[in-house]
Amino acid sequence: MFSRKFAKFIEIWQKDFAIERSMDKKISLDRDGNPLPWYTYPAIEYLSELDYRQKKIFEFGCGNSSAFWAQRALKVTSIEDNPKWFAKWQQDFKQNNLDIRLREEAAAYQNAIAEDNELYDVIIIDGKYRKECAISAIKYLAPNGMIILDDSDRITNSADYAAAIQILQNADLIQIDFHGFCPMNCYTKTTSLFLRRQFDFKPLSARQPSCGLGNLWSMSRKQRKTFYKDFA
Repeated sequence: MFSRKFAKFIEIWQKDFAIERSMDKKISLDRDGNPLPWYTYPAIEYLSELDYRQKKIFEFGCGNSSAFWAQRALKVTSIEDNPKWFAKWQQDFKQNNLDIRLREEAAAYQNAIAEDNELYDVIIIDGKYRKECAISAIKYLAPNGMIILDDSDRITNSADYAAAIQILQNADLIQIDFHGFCPMNCYTKTTSLFLRRQFDFKPLSARQPSCGLGNLWSMSRKQRKTFYKDFA
């Protein structure tokens, strides 16, 4: 028999995180149907607190994360190597600030970040050739920017991931690992952020941290008292 407290825990995952719907539909969305990156929920919640309205984003690997970033940033450039997925993203995503580029060849994909000869505030490594993309990312990362490496827990069984992480660590970046569940999956993984020492992104709200999903202190005093009474 499930306890009432455990049942409430499941309800929060179902309603607030919408993870059951995400698993069933095999798509990364929040409870309101907005696109989410396929990062861990702790990473998503932290990243969602920051202000990207004047930031330029570059992605190695396109997907729902591209739409997520386009809703928040000044400009997003996303690289895709699969023609079928490229056609899908071109059809699905219509944001004017999102530039999706098809680069099928390995060298073109790895070096696509150099095409516009500019620095990026956020660079996401979430596709192929992670070692080579890490090398390119460091060269084009803004002085106060960050690199996001998803699925970094694969360091345990992938030489490519291990090499990418070592490259980023050797670049004197601050590593922050977010372990946890993520959309669509029934198991945990890790999303890692690598920050410049001068990282200075501002929060969207006047206070940081904001209350996360399912947080007790986002409730009114009356609601908290009822919650305590029901689930203490």
